[in-house]
Amino acid sequence: MKTRTREATVAVSVSALALSLAACGSLMGSEDDGKSAEKKGDDVTVGLLLPEAETARYEKFDHPIIEKQVKKLTNNKGKVVYANAGEDAAKQSSQLDQMVADEVDVILVSAVDAKKIAPSVKKAKEADIPVIAYDRLAEGPVSGYVAFDNELVGQVQGQAILKALGSARRSSKIVMINGSPTDPNAAVFKEGALSQLQNQVKIAKSYDTVGWKPKTAGAHMTDAITAIGKDDIAAVYSANDGMAGGVIKALKAAGLTDLPPVTGQDAELSAVQRVVTGEQYMSVYKPYPEEAVGAAQMAVRIAQGRMVEYDALAGDKSDNATTKNIPSLLVSVRPLTRDTIKSTVIEDGIYKTDEICTAEYKAACATIGLKG
Repeated sequence: MKTRTREATVAVSVSALALSLAACGSLMGSEDDGKSAEKKGDDVTVGLLLPEAETARYEKFDHPIIEKQVKKLTNNKGKVVYANAGEDAAKQSSQLDQMVADEVDVILVSAVDAKKIAPSVKKAKEADIPVIAYDRLAEGPVSGYVAFDNELVGQVQGQAILKALGSARRSSKIVMINGSPTDPNAAVFKEGALSQLQNQVKIAKSYDTVGWKPKTAGAHMTDAITAIGKDDIAAVYSANDGMAGGVIKALKAAGLTDLPPVTGQDAELSAVQRVVTGEQYMSVYKPYPEEAVGAAQMAVRIAQGRMVEYDALAGDKSDNATTKNIPSLLVSVRPLTRDTIKSTVIEDGIYKTDEICTAEYKAACATIGLKG
């Protein structure tokens, strides 16, 4: 579990930090740092291990952005060795072990299972290969952690529900569809949401969803509808967009046409379109380029032994179950609603307006001022 050492509202701007580092380049690096960089130079190999491909972001954003940034930082001499675990913890451990055997210089890992990956992280440490936990805080002796401000994610979701419910909140029953119990981020999202929701609403049902699977989330929602009654559910906390899709299908299958507010996270294209139509109340926009660029910067710097720059990037500290004060880069997030689509995913170039406003969604887009 992560221990935070700052307030949730503090934002990290990787791009601004990168400019700052560049501006003070003459100050960067002790004598030892210089020797390490000279010894390794730009010929670095970064291992990248992502957990699954069902969530669109990993293949569309994280992998290509990290690969591009590593090349940029190393004058096209560095490379990324990539593997996706397909939500298989044992497979991911084998992938990490193989990267250790292949003697990569540093490993970025987004863990399928934070606990099960720990022995492989330890093997890497023993082989003097730093492991940076990416997006999910793995256990074991990780050398760094790059992620979004996960507690803030949950807080933003919880605040959105309270805003939607208004003065009726205290008598309202809500359902919580939480993320996977093997993903440490899920616990932090839940903690952040509960910090806003507890004593403000009635949490009638709460479920943990193995593997973040939309189908499982839909089954949980169906169970909640049976237990509570479809007309007595005032809102649904869904920890991410994929599950929100499963929740909404279950609500519709139960005969609901006036859907309760449903939250999400990740700003997936299908979720943004559901927000446009009003089927999904909100998502959380997480600027993937910012997180991926920060991870690539940290990976290259530690591989090159440029520890002053590495420490400057990792301005926060986190704890996992086995390691304290892990140097961390925590990136801020923003709510995505019908009012903020333009200022988030469109402004940052994640999606173009015509990608969102396809023929099926043009009329809904027009009502909120989105035009291709």
